[in-house]
Amino acid sequence: MSHFLDRLTYFRRSRDKFADGHGITTDESRDWEDAYRKRWSADKIVRSTHGVNCTGSCSWKIYVKGGIVTWETQQTDYPRTRPDLPNHEPRGCPRGASYSWYLYSGTRVKYPLVRARLIRHWREARKTLSPVAAWKSIVQDSGKRHDWVSRRGRGGFVRVGWDEVTELIAAANAYTIKEYGPDRIAGFSPIPAMSMISYAAGSRYLSLIGGNLLSFYDWYCDLPPSSPQTWGEQTDVPESADWYNAAFLLVWGSNIPMTRAPDAHFYSEVRYRGAKSVVIAPDFNEAAKFSDLWLHPKQGTDAALALALGHVVLREFHIDRQVDYFDDYTRRYTDFPLLVTLAERDGRLVPDRLLRAADLPGALGETNNPDWKTVACDELSGELVAPLGSAGFRWGEQGKWNLENKDGAGREVRLRKSLAGHEDAIEPVAFPYFGGTAPHDFVATGHGDVLMRNVPVKKVATVDGGSVMVATVFDLFCANYGLDRGFGGGNVATGYDEDVPFTPAWAEKVTGVPRQAIIQVAREFASTAEKTRGRSMVILGAGLNHWYHMDMSYRGIISLLVMCGCVGQSGGGWSHYVGQEKLRPQTGWLPLAFALDWSRPPRHMNGTSFFYAHTDQWRYETLKLSEILSPLADAADWPGTMIDYNAKAERMGWLPSAPQLQANPLDLGRRIKESGADPAAVVAEGMRNGDIKPASLDPDHPVNWPRNMFFWRSNVLGASGKGHEYFLKHLVGSLHGVVGSDNDRERISKPQDVAWRDEAPVGKLDLMVNIDFRMSTTSIYSDVVLPTATWYEKHDLNTSDMHPFIHPLSAAVDPAWEAQSDWNIFRAIARQFSSVAPEVLGVEHDVVLTPIQHDTPGELAQPYEPKDWLKGECEPVAGKTMPSVTLVERNYPETYARFTSMGPLLEKLGNGGKGIGWDTRHEVELLADLNGRVAEGPTAGRPRIDTDIDACETILMLAPETNGEVALKAWAALGKVTGRDHGHLAEGKEEEKIRFRDIVSQPRKIISSPTWSGIESEKVCYNAGYTNVHELIPWRTLTGRQSLYQDHHWMRAFGEAFATWRPPIDTRTVQQVVGKLPNGNPEILLNILTPHQKWGIHSTYTENLIMLSLNRGGPTVWISEDDARAAGISDNDWIEVFNVNGALTARAIVSQRIMPGSAIMYHAQEKLVNTVGSEITGQRGGVHNSVTRINMKPTHMIGGYAHLAYGFNYYGTVGANRDEFVVVRKMSKVNWFDKRADDAADVEAGTADRGVGIKEAAK
Repeated sequence: MSHFLDRLTYFRRSRDKFADGHGITTDESRDWEDAYRKRWSADKIVRSTHGVNCTGSCSWKIYVKGGIVTWETQQTDYPRTRPDLPNHEPRGCPRGASYSWYLYSGTRVKYPLVRARLIRHWREARKTLSPVAAWKSIVQDSGKRHDWVSRRGRGGFVRVGWDEVTELIAAANAYTIKEYGPDRIAGFSPIPAMSMISYAAGSRYLSLIGGNLLSFYDWYCDLPPSSPQTWGEQTDVPESADWYNAAFLLVWGSNIPMTRAPDAHFYSEVRYRGAKSVVIAPDFNEAAKFSDLWLHPKQGTDAALALALGHVVLREFHIDRQVDYFDDYTRRYTDFPLLVTLAERDGRLVPDRLLRAADLPGALGETNNPDWKTVACDELSGELVAPLGSAGFRWGEQGKWNLENKDGAGREVRLRKSLAGHEDAIEPVAFPYFGGTAPHDFVATGHGDVLMRNVPVKKVATVDGGSVMVATVFDLFCANYGLDRGFGGGNVATGYDEDVPFTPAWAEKVTGVPRQAIIQVAREFASTAEKTRGRSMVILGAGLNHWYHMDMSYRGIISLLVMCGCVGQSGGGWSHYVGQEKLRPQTGWLPLAFALDWSRPPRHMNGTSFFYAHTDQWRYETLKLSEILSPLADAADWPGTMIDYNAKAERMGWLPSAPQLQANPLDLGRRIKESGADPAAVVAEGMRNGDIKPASLDPDHPVNWPRNMFFWRSNVLGASGKGHEYFLKHLVGSLHGVVGSDNDRERISKPQDVAWRDEAPVGKLDLMVNIDFRMSTTSIYSDVVLPTATWYEKHDLNTSDMHPFIHPLSAAVDPAWEAQSDWNIFRAIARQFSSVAPEVLGVEHDVVLTPIQHDTPGELAQPYEPKDWLKGECEPVAGKTMPSVTLVERNYPETYARFTSMGPLLEKLGNGGKGIGWDTRHEVELLADLNGRVAEGPTAGRPRIDTDIDACETILMLAPETNGEVALKAWAALGKVTGRDHGHLAEGKEEEKIRFRDIVSQPRKIISSPTWSGIESEKVCYNAGYTNVHELIPWRTLTGRQSLYQDHHWMRAFGEAFATWRPPIDTRTVQQVVGKLPNGNPEILLNILTPHQKWGIHSTYTENLIMLSLNRGGPTVWISEDDARAAGISDNDWIEVFNVNGALTARAIVSQRIMPGSAIMYHAQEKLVNTVGSEITGQRGGVHNSVTRINMKPTHMIGGYAHLAYGFNYYGTVGANRDEFVVVRKMSKVNWFDKRADDAADVEAGTADRGVGIKEAAK
């Protein structure tokens, strides 16, 4: 009551004043403040982060009250940077700040769910049959199988218990292994760095049973093939703090403020330091507002712009004036001085392969790998020499693989960059040109398809008694850029206004960027690099890398950086940021993730080729080899289709395959084991005589289908599944929206080597398992959905390429409802598998085929032109002309015991990565002391890996990045190969061992390791290529240098020896439907782009209510005002976007910032929220990938060739989708499909009764 009276007298009460009346003293109660204190109080605060593929890797405070996560805020206790560098914190974004909504939302998967029709058949069978026999009885009954497969995507889940569901999964796995082989089981999970233990849980289980792990970096199109091509490195980039050291920032296709929010402050801060910023993007994006200059080339023409910038830099900084720093840098660190042979074809000289020591009499005295030692002219002696650093020095001898200015005999050399003034002759050399024609509204320049340009050459005597003409890479490089150097001839330019490829005037026509802007940016970029010794940087986004000819854009930009000496210099270089690819403690993680402690090698498969084959997108391929082949190549030598060349690459040992053989590898392994024969010899002979056949030659045969698939930590169908509707039709077997037909013989050619079956399979998978904390699109189409713990409910590890710290995911609360961590889920499946497998499996012997691997001696397998054993061009030889063959013993009953303990191979074989290895027995002993030993069972005495924290400690103990003692071993191992001492890079760290509890307390900076090309230092920010430049460690390429010339036969045949301009491809997906399925509204054709979005990280957060409240609350497509006017579309209208691949529906956002001719649908807006029905397919509108289909590129299939050799997520086909065009129109009828589902829908036709559907479209 007293408080009530106080309130009544509040305004009449006298108050003491102070500070001349500016302050008053009050004495009323402040109890009301307790309400706020209680609202913002917490029982505990726990450190965690978000295991999402955003590259942020931000440390967060998770507040818990009453056992409930109430909210999260950013941590601010990162280790401080040096005084002249801004600190990293605060790191975070609105998406991360909304994550706690998921824990208790309606979209949370709370219990194990199984499709009702599947569990009904299972339970009935289990009444009388054992688990494996029960699964066999229902999966071999076509009626029962069709009953659940055809219902995918249409609801019907029921709640089940963990024991029942894990038994079902285990039985399906055991049956599949026995009936078809373990390589018919596959798993897909992306980006281990975002939650390493969660990834390793599934990959460890699959590796122990012999299943396939699918790559993701290439499938996501995050992998830039230009990086392996140039540096022999998957991707290595500067941390974001190094932006602050830059003096010139070229932000190209990267929308930093929107997609790199935690790091954007460095971009903002460096501008206050005086750095200039130029943004290149076709749309006016957030980053453009930060820039001093915004260039907006037509989308897809970035390579043309990069080549024009390079033209100016070459002219002004390398030819008319030679900058000493640029000259010294390119002479030592690039392939510019190396000699290239010239071959005569059709009466003209063309650049051929690099000259090798083996080509010369006496091989220059090189007896070890002379086929892999490149040659240059020495200015000091005038002789030909084999400079150190090439791949031939890396393998078979020690101490010579470095970039010292010496040759193989130890003599000092100075390599000659140009033969100008020392030539035997000036000869016209032919270069391919692809810009004479272009599809859609891209500009064709009308130049011929072969450009003859004069080059200084020398004649060199060869080992066969003849001679060959040679030129330096630099001379050919300048000729490729169309520079007149006084050698005469045509197709070269003396000025920038000449219409010669690749002048600024030419680029203005192609890109729309004014030539003066091109000249200005090139001059400023190079002059800054000259004055600062390389502190000019290019920050790249994923957008450029999603075009079919992405490597042309990237290699053009990389060439610009290399010309200016920027790579490997702090504040300079190539900064390609996409997914959270940087798994910093990589060598500690690999043995855990792929069970390398128990068996080697694991089965890996490149995701793009897998999905291209098994979603049958190859049956709809319209791109012909002749369209992308170089005009200098003989088209008669290149018959067949893309799937033919992918199959060729697989059988030649270039790419992996899954499944591998048309036979069960366990049956084959049993016969080999019983006979005592050499597995490699048996398989090679079987391949030769046809008794053993690659599965890739008949992917649609039921024996060669993938049968069981696990998806976890991913959303393939809602985010990354290019060709979404083909997934639904052929792999999943559900209702789909494919509009086109695979019988269109005018557009589609049948393959020559790969079998064509007139009836394409529908629904290849027997069992589809998804593990997620939310009901995503992939969950909806799965047979089994398992509830996993959220990022605040489990223990895990997280790193990023954007900063040098390692972060934990911590269990702030126990998993809600019946959710479990990924580690516990796969441990439970492994336990059940060990229980049910003995019914049909024991100790088995598995024939495993492995492609020729990068960073192994095997990468020297095929030094010259490749030969195909299937065509009779050579004999099949394992590890040389076909995949390597290994007989792997698998103890299936011990799967669980091995899953939860460390195997003996780390002590026997050691550990390592990227071509070096070291002894790790001491670390295994320390780990046993830390985690304890297994008390009983078949693995008694081995170190335990029972819990997720045990798994974290395993990684931290084994990795040089988190164990200083191991770092010293790793640097010493590298020093033996290079002949140089690198131990100082980890000096003083030998006693440092980061434990899980350490990073829970505070983020920890990792230790410098030879796994990476930069260093962790208090003086230098991490910068890729730093150790190559400053420690003289070669790049892991054929030349050991930054390789701007790619001399592989296939690279030359497809015209990509040098970076060049290649217009986007014509996917031929709109002409069949434009105007054919009218709804009364105008139709326009647009190029559809799918950049990363503001309100989600891929598909995560896209259905988060907080994020939906900040945007339009459903799918949207951005179009320009001009295009909207032409189509009669107003802002917020419902529109339909479609082509032969499928259709999607969305709201239109009409904006001035979008350039005419393009449409933007931000990536991974799930079709689960506010999506209306399609007038084309008669179904719910699709996702952004409903209108896409994969187009693979033959040059990405190359293997067995030094840096162009396979590695998991290192090199391989990528899933490009930016060349796609669509029809856009306003919808005439909006249908929310809120009626009862049509149970009689025709699955094989792909459409329900509503709408026009594919039957009409096919007409």
